[in-house]
Amino acid sequence: MIIRSKIEEALRNQIPIVALESTIISHGMPYPVNLNTALEVERTVNEQGAVPATIGVIQGNIIVGLSEKEIEYLSKAENVLKLSTRDLPLCVAQSRDGATTVSATAFVAVKTNIKVFATGGIGGVHREVIESFDISRDLEELAFRDIIIVSSGAKSILDVRKTVEYLETKDVLVIGYKTEDFPMFYSRTSGIKIPKIENVEDIAKIFFEKRKLGINSAILVANPIPLEHEIPYELDEEWVKIAVEDSRKNKLEGKKVTPFLLSRLFELSKGKTLESNIALIKNNARVAALIAKAVNRNGLD
Repeated sequence: MIIRSKIEEALRNQIPIVALESTIISHGMPYPVNLNTALEVERTVNEQGAVPATIGVIQGNIIVGLSEKEIEYLSKAENVLKLSTRDLPLCVAQSRDGATTVSATAFVAVKTNIKVFATGGIGGVHREVIESFDISRDLEELAFRDIIIVSSGAKSILDVRKTVEYLETKDVLVIGYKTEDFPMFYSRTSGIKIPKIENVEDIAKIFFEKRKLGINSAILVANPIPLEHEIPYELDEEWVKIAVEDSRKNKLEGKKVTPFLLSRLFELSKGKTLESNIALIKNNARVAALIAKAVNRNGLD
């Protein structure tokens, strides 16, 4: 594993760090939107007084703190593996390029002693779970990673209620940042109630108490998409049903499903979902940086 000097320095000097995934670079958005978004997200973290640590794999090297050139490389590269935690050894052994999902990013971040991670939306229980048994590795990873993850809830292409129930089963604390309603990625509300926390200092204190009690699972901070970028639930659900049906017709399975559904939603929404995706990721990065600073102020090592 290669930890870039800026990350090593931040760890030594107890400067707040925010881990960032690389799947949005290689699998979530088209070029050059993916490149511009990744760099904007890093700038957002910097502007809030924290250090961004984008994580990815290049030619078999797990890198914590990708450089701008490396981010650009992943934004253009072909045949980049989509990595969950289990795929990391394969990617490294074969000297491949790989983009880390929530699970792999959380794994590497904890190994590096990074305590806060910003993403768009977590994976979860898929709508066709009874037939496919498709449950994202993200949920299992959160069950035993000592980290705070900021996301806009779960992607609306999933069965969100089952996802929240599964998180409870796995002992993952789900809290809302200034909301008591679990968000659904593009939509701010789902009708699923969660504890509402008004400020980042309290989130840091909850993290500290969790550690003192020896609870090793993650804290998922649900941060709703900014109101001006929200897509109404009814409209989003209409698009999702079409996309899910199309994926079924194409007999897609496993890792191919989510990229297909997101791409189909982009087409159906005439680009609106991509605009919303960018807005929520930047907002999550901003909140994650504020939380990382609060964690540092509370003296967590």
